[in-house]
Amino acid sequence: MAIKENLNYIKSSLPKHVTLVAVSKTKPISDLMEAYNAGQRIFGENKIQEMADKHEAMPKDIEWQMIGHVQKNKVKYMAPFVSLIHGVDDIKLLEEINKQAIKHDRVIDCLLQIKIASEDSKFGMKPNDASDLIQSEVFSELKNIRIMGVMGMATFTDDENQIKKEFQLLKHTFNTLKPLESFNFKPEIISMGMSGDYQLAIECGSTMIRVGSSIFGERDYSI
Repeated sequence: MAIKENLNYIKSSLPKHVTLVAVSKTKPISDLMEAYNAGQRIFGENKIQEMADKHEAMPKDIEWQMIGHVQKNKVKYMAPFVSLIHGVDDIKLLEEINKQAIKHDRVIDCLLQIKIASEDSKFGMKPNDASDLIQSEVFSELKNIRIMGVMGMATFTDDENQIKKEFQLLKHTFNTLKPLESFNFKPEIISMGMSGDYQLAIECGSTMIRVGSSIFGERDYSI
């Protein structure tokens, strides 16, 4: 019952323009179905195989989003059904997503992952590199992907000022890239904010939050 209550509590506090992605990685299908039955339709996973298995087993009106780091050789497993890929941080990966999308006669939506955190462990591209990529000839030839905006992960810290600065950097990057809109760059989404900081992220301009533990409870890291 707690999952439904958690979901309703979070949703009741969200502005209309903010999309909630329920981060369901490592969670059993029974937990996801509880969220599904409470009305949640967008789920985020960080392992492609786990997402493919859950997609197979669950109702087909679910939007599956890949929120983890993507390995090129695994793209083919999610290409038939993935709704949004968050962590795109180089042109080679985009080319592979485009190639697999062609095979399934679809256009796959993606977000560019921008490095906003001070930690070395976070993936992502620099804002200038994102701008160069969007304006490159190679990018203009990719007809089966569509970049819908940007995604970023703040530093894991209790320093709210630092997190705020990093969120503001992502919003600024989005604003800088927006004028470059084209047929395959349609900037609408700023994906930032997780269980601990999504309210701050929304204040800083987030339109999509990725929430796991506040819905499903703490994750089991032993899996």
